[in-house]
Amino acid sequence: MHRVASAKKRILRPPQVRGANRAALLQLLRHNDHMSRADIARQSGLSEGTVSRIMSELIAEALVREDGEENSTGGRPGRRLQLEPKRVAFGAEIQNWETRVAITTIRGRIVESRRFRTPASAEETLDRIAEEFVRYRKHLGTQRVAGAGIAARGIVNSDTGVLVLGSRSDWVNVPVRAILEAKLREPIFLENNVRAAALAEYNYGSIDVYGSRAFLFVKMDEGVGMGIVLDGKLYYGPRMAAGEFGQMVIAMASAPERHDRPGCLERLASNPALCERYSALIGERRSAPGDTSARVRRIVQLADSDAAARDTLLETARCLGIGISNAVWGLDADVVVIDGAITAAWHLIEPVLLDQMPDGYNLAELKVMLRPSTLGGEAALIGAATLPLTTIFATGECQHLAGVPA
Repeated sequence: MHRVASAKKRILRPPQVRGANRAALLQLLRHNDHMSRADIARQSGLSEGTVSRIMSELIAEALVREDGEENSTGGRPGRRLQLEPKRVAFGAEIQNWETRVAITTIRGRIVESRRFRTPASAEETLDRIAEEFVRYRKHLGTQRVAGAGIAARGIVNSDTGVLVLGSRSDWVNVPVRAILEAKLREPIFLENNVRAAALAEYNYGSIDVYGSRAFLFVKMDEGVGMGIVLDGKLYYGPRMAAGEFGQMVIAMASAPERHDRPGCLERLASNPALCERYSALIGERRSAPGDTSARVRRIVQLADSDAAARDTLLETARCLGIGISNAVWGLDADVVVIDGAITAAWHLIEPVLLDQMPDGYNLAELKVMLRPSTLGGEAALIGAATLPLTTIFATGECQHLAGVPA
């Protein structure tokens, strides 16, 4: 009886088939600048008639547009198709030091962005985000996707829209979705910043990354986090806490702590840890709290001429590499992308990272692609802004459209 019920769940009904086909074609256009209907038919395996019908629907919904003609090889030239560039989405990334807001195209390109110092309280921060959203809403009108995506540091329950445990002591059980939906009367999507960044890198980064079976995205800022994408889907864990990479202990130390223990990556490879390591090497007093990413960028700039800066980066990379190697062994990962200010010194840190990677073993050879983020530090912001698009690209359903561009 159980097996019959399970089989029934796997059967796609006609509306689901239609949605799946629409989603597949939208995915193709997301990863290709322009395609003809014939190209789409060849790559999707659908008939040209089905492709033509679906594309007519998507054009009417202003998700796709025709743009010029393909080069003719003798017959009538086909019209090139692309995702509608006028259709944009809004997102915000809440960081410890600053909050950034942006609008992006549905292919993940940032069109406009703003930033402001993150207020002390969650309420003030959400008020500022709401103000920015209203400003963009007036400006963009029906050219946008309805709703907003929010990325925040800490433990986030994306199902309920609650920031369970933020990076500040008083940001606990903050109902982000409920607060913003009450203010804006539009759908709000909340995600952990590293998971949002992982989605953006997977979907909008290098074409080599898309399609990997086990993709790991490592983000280094005030902490060290990991986004895990398995067969194209984010892995959350049963408590929405998967990817707390910074808590991985790679060096033994006798201490009673169970969180942020000595020897964990948070204490060895985060931006604050890197800054403290450099301060210790040059005999400087511990630096005051602030924008550690900016300080890491300054250390990177010094690395070619300053031995202390270079040693700091190399030791940080060694610790990070050990942690990544453990994750690769545990998850059989095939692609690892690193995002953080330290990657500006990739020519220095890549050899150190690779020295820690698995290079094969008796049963099979592990080949791991390791590279810096291609999104220039904007992965989390792009991921936030494109959260309202997730359902559209996954199901082909377009409930979150604000209207048709003029």
